[in-house]
Amino acid sequence: MANSGPVQVIAVTGGKGGVGKSNVSINLSIALARMGRRVVLLDADLGLANIDVLLGISSKGNIADVINGTASLKDVMVEGPQGVKIVPASSGTQKMVSLNPMEHAGLINAFSEIASDLDVLIVDTAAGISDGVVSFLRAAQEVVVVVVDEPTSITDCYALIKLLNRDYDMYRFRVLANMVKSQEEGRHLFSKLTHVTDRFLDVALQYVGCIPFDEAVKKSVQRQRPVIEAYPKAKASLAYKALAEKADSWPLPSSPRGHLEFFVERLVQA
Repeated sequence: MANSGPVQVIAVTGGKGGVGKSNVSINLSIALARMGRRVVLLDADLGLANIDVLLGISSKGNIADVINGTASLKDVMVEGPQGVKIVPASSGTQKMVSLNPMEHAGLINAFSEIASDLDVLIVDTAAGISDGVVSFLRAAQEVVVVVVDEPTSITDCYALIKLLNRDYDMYRFRVLANMVKSQEEGRHLFSKLTHVTDRFLDVALQYVGCIPFDEAVKKSVQRQRPVIEAYPKAKASLAYKALAEKADSWPLPSSPRGHLEFFVERLVQA
């Protein structure tokens, strides 16, 4: 079956751990699914898989089974809230970067098989700037950098952007301020980051808004439910809805065969 249109590939990253990347990935996925998009969420944190934990779902297989050819992507995908399909990561197994050519080919085929069944692929990357993380970010079409108002977070985001810019000619990044006290704090945080990038790098950062600090998020994590489902009227939930509406208007890739094969080809070439 031919894909009805190009697939939008959005990678969510943050440079360091603890900035709420996985929560962003999950809630953005659900918000997009509510808008009628067919969403697949790939847990690309191959060292510390946590999407299934955050959602309280268990899976029979994971991406490692797809790579070694014992299962198809459809076999390992788990249905999450709002019909979001989740591809679980395998904790502590080999990294993407150490795949052999056969495994690479298998992965490309696996993703090509599901291309006709989705509109958006959201990739929740691991913390840090390992080769594995970089290969996912290079392959995606949109990179959303999650930043919080802490010096280490700003420094790590800068280091990540600098690396991708210097070594891989990436120059366009979208920035999401997370856990902020106010809209002003979000904008201020963005300007702190652009202050450094404008001085030292040739990149275009686009501010995509902020997610407010919200006790409801903490409660929802304890309940192993996404905030947007558990507390739909919470401030954070409304912010995720606004973010999804923005993401839905981002330009789609123009290549006729969609972006998914391209994504996986780039992923394995990296």
